[in-house]
Amino acid sequence: MTDAPGSSLPGYAGPATRRSFRRIKLGLFLSSLAACLFVTLIGVVCTRIMALAMGITGAATNFDMLSSGGFLGGMSGAFQLASYNFLLFMINVPAAWLALGFSIGRFPYRGIMHRKPYLRWGSIWGAILVGGTTGFFGTLASIPSGLGALTGGVFIGALAGALCGWLFHAIVKPANQLADVDIDVF
Repeated sequence: MTDAPGSSLPGYAGPATRRSFRRIKLGLFLSSLAACLFVTLIGVVCTRIMALAMGITGAATNFDMLSSGGFLGGMSGAFQLASYNFLLFMINVPAAWLALGFSIGRFPYRGIMHRKPYLRWGSIWGAILVGGTTGFFGTLASIPSGLGALTGGVFIGALAGALCGWLFHAIVKPANQLADVDIDVF
């Protein structure tokens, strides 16, 4: 048999079929659960660090600084909102699942196997979801408070999203699944 003109495939090979990947749904589910937990933990740590920094600098005696609707008040509010993220897990987990599913969940099918794109897009979507939420609630107080809340939320979301992207990549292991060779002959 001869090859068809202009075809790079041998005569016995058919068109490439869409590969099936294992553990993508498991990776998305665990990453979205971890997103809720990571945002909460990072929010608690940031709240404590901010309280410690304000205590060391003496700014803790002036609580008007946090309640006046300024930048630091918004950032403090974002950290506190993030620390209570677990209370709304029935909303947060599906939102994270959708965001991760439509971004990094499709990467193995596109042949992307390196870790950096998973970390980058997990970080981007985390920053959008957490920063957008905290920025919205911070803006209810004032514009400077909204900017502080946006800054704090983007920081927490980007860090938690990068951790979720790393977790998804570690669970799915796309490089191993793309390297598997199907040797079925019959």
